[in-house]
Amino acid sequence: MVIQQIYTGCLAQGAYYIESEGEVAIIDPLREVQPYIEMAEEKRAKIKYIFETHFHADFVSGHVTLSEKTGASIIYGPNANPSFKATIATDGQEFKLGNLTIIALHTPGHTMESTTYLLRDAEGKDTAIFSGDTLFLGDVGRPDLAQKAATMTQEDLAGILFDSLRNKIMPLADDITVYPAHGAGSACGKNMSKETVGNLGDQKSTNYALRADMTKDEFIAEVTDGLLAPPAYFPLNVKMNKEGYVSIDEVIKKGDVALSASAFEAAANEIGAVVLDVRHQDKFVVAHIPNSIFIGLDGGFAPWVGAVISDIFQPILLVVDESREEEAITRLSRVGFDNVIGYLDGGLENWKKEGKEVESLESISADQFAAQVEKDGRKIFDVRKPGEWDTEHLPDAENTSLGELNNHLAEFPKEDKFYIHCAGGYRSVIAASILKSRGIHNMIDVKGGFDAIKKTEMKTSTFVCPNS
Repeated sequence: MVIQQIYTGCLAQGAYYIESEGEVAIIDPLREVQPYIEMAEEKRAKIKYIFETHFHADFVSGHVTLSEKTGASIIYGPNANPSFKATIATDGQEFKLGNLTIIALHTPGHTMESTTYLLRDAEGKDTAIFSGDTLFLGDVGRPDLAQKAATMTQEDLAGILFDSLRNKIMPLADDITVYPAHGAGSACGKNMSKETVGNLGDQKSTNYALRADMTKDEFIAEVTDGLLAPPAYFPLNVKMNKEGYVSIDEVIKKGDVALSASAFEAAANEIGAVVLDVRHQDKFVVAHIPNSIFIGLDGGFAPWVGAVISDIFQPILLVVDESREEEAITRLSRVGFDNVIGYLDGGLENWKKEGKEVESLESISADQFAAQVEKDGRKIFDVRKPGEWDTEHLPDAENTSLGELNNHLAEFPKEDKFYIHCAGGYRSVIAASILKSRGIHNMIDVKGGFDAIKKTEMKTSTFVCPNS
């Protein structure tokens, strides 16, 4: 028996490869499916099943393409209604994989089709669960993403999730391994562990949502408390996962087109394409194309694209370091952004050689910030998430989280300079690029963010443990 987790940090997402006796099952694959095919070929095995735990909202699964390329059956749990050919399992239905058995446990609540897959070994012992977004390490799936489809409140769904956890998962043995679909950083939960594989017994004793003495009302109150609005692209990803999509090979072919500076500029002006700069933030600070949006590949790239740009159909032009063009296109397609129409040939250097205009972003060190902020009295905007802000912050700063920035543009000074920071310097540059594209240019970025600020002598609020 082989179980391999394929974890993608950018999406905080875990896909799974399970093999027995030359037969393979893939659970929740990413959109680029060639790595799974190659893994099976290397071991002279055949992909038999593609199990989907639910209709994902935060990424586009590779189930359709993988099935087309391998002939493997796509499996969903009860209540699923995809537009393509798939097996809709009944609760408790068994699937043989070599000498293993995979059992579909219907666990609705995160969504109504959510299903946990229980793995039973050759001796008939329950070994592991692949819990999708039903159970995470340290948390459970948010119950608000299926409201429109299910005509239910998030409280209704939370109550259903409570029953699923108590009736289907908690009765299982403590020594069962838990393989969740996500870890810390995913927008599908709010308190996930950084660990990506765990033990069910540990979760029963440490996960707030699995307390043995917890009432349903307590569960509903705690699971729904503090939920941030889901990113706007989530429903569009669900639609793609339910109805199908074009092959990622076609997406890459369409987007992998080098454009001269003049052609790039013309496309941006005539089509209204978003100019997306995916280089490192330090490069963007020094020089960038006016009105371009920065979201660097070396951070939480794809989820922030979805949160900031939101419209998956908008044409995108890339400013990207050489040899990373295909990577950028691929990672955009993971969250449904299939409309890349080209990239700037030769990068920003060629743009400047052709005499095109560039802008810069004023950025100072945390030490410089500490030395001058008390003297000038300028406003400070902290663009971290509310939970980060609650943990510790500068007393004089205002919290305007990056995910909600577009809804709070009126709060930023139009003439007086102000400071902007995040945790480490990545999100503040994203925020600054958005503000600049909206005509607000008078910000000063604090390089290194709050992590660097804490190393100065500046006073911060009293630290509050995130789990308090």
